[in-house]
Amino acid sequence: MAASGGAVVLKTVKKIIVQFCPFEFNVRSTREFLVMVGSEKARVTNRNCEVITDVKHDRSEPTIDITFLDGERLVMKGSKLTTQEMLSALQTRCSAKDPQAKAGDKK
Repeated sequence: MAASGGAVVLKTVKKIIVQFCPFEFNVRSTREFLVMVGSEKARVTNRNCEVITDVKHDRSEPTIDITFLDGERLVMKGSKLTTQEMLSALQTRCSAKDPQAKAGDKK
């Protein structure tokens, strides 16, 4: 499993939908991402964040659809990204949207 550079913080996330067909060869990074955002450590950063798993059997491409509290969405194609790239994209977006993180950077 890919190691994350730090803890996953879901403070600015409203909902994460992880969709994949488990019988495809290119779903490993998507499943690892699901484990990371579904972990208890990540969940305690925002108890109101919904993590929804949509397991399909239609050979569809693995996708991750993230909705932030401000309504913005981030959709990632799991077959083309590593777990670390997906986590990095999520954390970059979350840090940009978190006013406390911005205030901490200025100090």
